[in-house]
Amino acid sequence: MDEKRILIVEDDAGFAATLRRSFERRDYRVWTASDVEGLEDRLAESAPQFAVVDLKLGTGSGLVCVQRLHAFDPKMRIVVLTGFASIATAVEAIKLGACHYLAKPANTDDIEAAFARASDGDVNARITARSTSIKTLEWERINETLAETGFNISETARRLGLHRRTLARKLAKRPIP
Repeated sequence: MDEKRILIVEDDAGFAATLRRSFERRDYRVWTASDVEGLEDRLAESAPQFAVVDLKLGTGSGLVCVQRLHAFDPKMRIVVLTGFASIATAVEAIKLGACHYLAKPANTDDIEAAFARASDGDVNARITARSTSIKTLEWERINETLAETGFNISETARRLGLHRRTLARKLAKRPIP
């Protein structure tokens, strides 16, 4: 049986290590990269069949990696993971060559299921109403703004129209992962 080869592009070292161990237990050969430069280095030494790409890589975009991976091998199965899911980025990821787009938290089972799905799409996919709480929407907006400002608390508070201490209290209740 052919060896399964996967590349994980994730800037969170802890999460990348967790995914790596999980895929290795499933008999994958695993490479990791934390940014576009690392991706280029890994592609020079490997030919993965699968890739998992985080949408936000530090201050950069994982979409650049999706485009590069698809150009490297159009048959590669690429799954984009994100904590900042939006319709716009999902559409762009698919246009650039991803086969699926999963919102975090996603585990190895979810990712393997995404790899296994037919690339033709599924006309029987369930259409469900997924309500999002105001608190979740607020937290997502805070995180987006934090990322946009390079995690500058004062600038984030200014952009959100919050007092800096109010933002600090919200962050203390739910620390950034």
